[in-house]
Amino acid sequence: MAEGEITGFLQPPVIAGDHLRDPIRSKPHVRLIVFLAAGHLIVDMNQGALPAVLPYLKIAHDLSYAAIGTLVLVSNVTSSIVQPVFGYFADRGARRWMMPVALLLSGLGIGLTGLARGYWMLIGLLVVMGFGVAAYHPVGFKTVTSVAGRRIATAMSWFSLGGNLGFALGPVFAGALLTSVGVYGSLGMVPLTLIASIVLILALPRWAPAAENDSLPHQERAPVKNMPRAMAILIIVVMVRSWAQLGFVTFLPFYYVDTLKLAPRLVGPLLFLFLGAGAIGTVIAGPLADRWAARRLTTWALIACVPFGVGFLLARGALALLMLGLFGAILISTVSVTVVLGQQYLPRNAGLASGLIVGFAIGAGGLGVTMLGGVADRFGVPPVLWISALMPCAAFLAALFLPPPRKRNLVRNAG
Repeated sequence: MAEGEITGFLQPPVIAGDHLRDPIRSKPHVRLIVFLAAGHLIVDMNQGALPAVLPYLKIAHDLSYAAIGTLVLVSNVTSSIVQPVFGYFADRGARRWMMPVALLLSGLGIGLTGLARGYWMLIGLLVVMGFGVAAYHPVGFKTVTSVAGRRIATAMSWFSLGGNLGFALGPVFAGALLTSVGVYGSLGMVPLTLIASIVLILALPRWAPAAENDSLPHQERAPVKNMPRAMAILIIVVMVRSWAQLGFVTFLPFYYVDTLKLAPRLVGPLLFLFLGAGAIGTVIAGPLADRWAARRLTTWALIACVPFGVGFLLARGALALLMLGLFGAILISTVSVTVVLGQQYLPRNAGLASGLIVGFAIGAGGLGVTMLGGVADRFGVPPVLWISALMPCAAFLAALFLPPPRKRNLVRNAG
């Protein structure tokens, strides 16, 4: 899509009274959003490669399913739960240098797992990768919000598209490397990350004017108030939703390889189908959230995805693949929308809100993966996927208690 087309897609309609708003805020900075989305793609591709690497690490280190679940937990705790810390610093001032450094750390962490000489070294490398992922997201989400114009959910969906594509491409890219040369193929993740980091460093000076235009504290723009109780409910919703998503991403490969006895080479394409459909769903959900409200879209998408998750487990062949794609598209489409909703609940702390949703809530949801690993060791992998497919029902029930954001908060996010 050409830049002009993206601009047209992101550009909001002219509304009476818009001339009173900050002109910088009325139009999206498309180039900056594209650069941020590209960096988001590489960071999440490194993190998304982990599920494809896990079966090879399981064989190389003779790991149990519980040990695999612990590795996933370590990855999610360090990449997600600590994000609010980085969000706090992002709210206190621009720290764009964190983004290229974060890129590099994420690539080195996942890339060197093939050289690990023990379980604790694996854990250490995943910590490095996790901190790289954690450092990138709050600054990125906050910057996108500040330069998105009035349609924040739409711009956020394009930024999230980069991350979702990264998650989808990660298993495919890593899977191809590992299939070709074995566990040492993980090293192939490093060169691409290094190139992306260098490009990001070279591009940083051009970003400064656009980012600094929005450097004023939120409280100086509009008399808005945070809604901490609403944010607490939203965190619970995102935690439960992430349990469902991570359950499928982590155990879907073992379901096809260990239960259905299919070739490991199918793991990458299957994860690409699930996560790639989620990327498409994200782009669709952004404009819908701008029109229908983020809270309403989040609530009903959570219950709408359940029949397709159950359908995947009951169906076979092409129908099962269709159900898997639809489940991923609807479930994952709510990720960027909940970030927007979180920023509406905490308008004075956009970076912290992003860190709490994308970081803490999703990472805390990863705690469920460790428990699911124990279930898989005792009862097998299919019950784990059934639990994951039905978990959005619980998220839906929690979402019913979400209050609408204050109107002043919506005005501040709009413009």
